[in-house]
Amino acid sequence: MDVTTPPALQARSLYRFYRADDEETVALQGVSLTLHPGEFVAVSGPSGSGKSTLLACLAGMDDPDGGNVHVAGQPISHRPEPERARIRARHIGTLFQYDNLFGHLSVRDNLTLVRSLAGRRRRADRPDILGLLGLTDRADAYPGQLSGGELVRAGLAIALANTPAVVLADEPTGELDTATETQVLELLSETAARGAAVLVASHSPAVATAAARVVRLIDGRICS
Repeated sequence: MDVTTPPALQARSLYRFYRADDEETVALQGVSLTLHPGEFVAVSGPSGSGKSTLLACLAGMDDPDGGNVHVAGQPISHRPEPERARIRARHIGTLFQYDNLFGHLSVRDNLTLVRSLAGRRRRADRPDILGLLGLTDRADAYPGQLSGGELVRAGLAIALANTPAVVLADEPTGELDTATETQVLELLSETAARGAAVLVASHSPAVATAAARVVRLIDGRICS
């Protein structure tokens, strides 16, 4: 990690409120976070602490009610969704708890689609991401034909397809056995070593051990 280079991602004073009838829930309360290229950071905290909301705001999939997020030097918050989607496609790889594959496309075709959305063709020097994740034999399978562990690995392949500047993952190893979890964490560590900023929200002790820094979130606030 080189802290002298510009941040890959910077969030300042993020607030997020949810309203239902007359009740208001504060999911994020002034969260600030900086990720540098080459850094592997884990976000820990109990269920309901705001981890998933934080990652959604960082990815531009949800807009904070206050504060802002910059990715690769570009503001992604408070912009029309088409603009956020373009920034996300070019600079961010995401793996959330819900599926990030299109069910009517094979794993291979999902990879082709996400690369085309970012305007990037396959390069000869790009790592064989399916091979690294042990999915070569499942490249032509559809998401509905994959096991839970294979789905997670295929989703990670999608997240890493465009060698993004930032990788955001929400509980990526929750359904994996120990050996596969180790494999996925090694790949995320290698991704950080190649210069990406990696942020993983997880309850797993293995994720905290693999990360260079652990950020703890309690009731929507970062605690030292």
